[in-house]
Amino acid sequence: MRNILMTVMMLVVVVLLFNAIISKDTTGTKAQIETQGNSANTKIGTLTLN
Repeated sequence: MRNILMTVMMLVVVVLLFNAIISKDTTGTKAQIETQGNSANTKIGTLTLN
């Protein structure tokens, strides 16, 4: 029973850390990757038009 409780608690911690680090709205890793990707796509688009 103790092992199951520890496993559940660790999973909760992992979910909370994921939400705080990866999925945060404006400062999370996902948002930063999307911003950089959009910037790169814009730069590539301007290169192909010239």
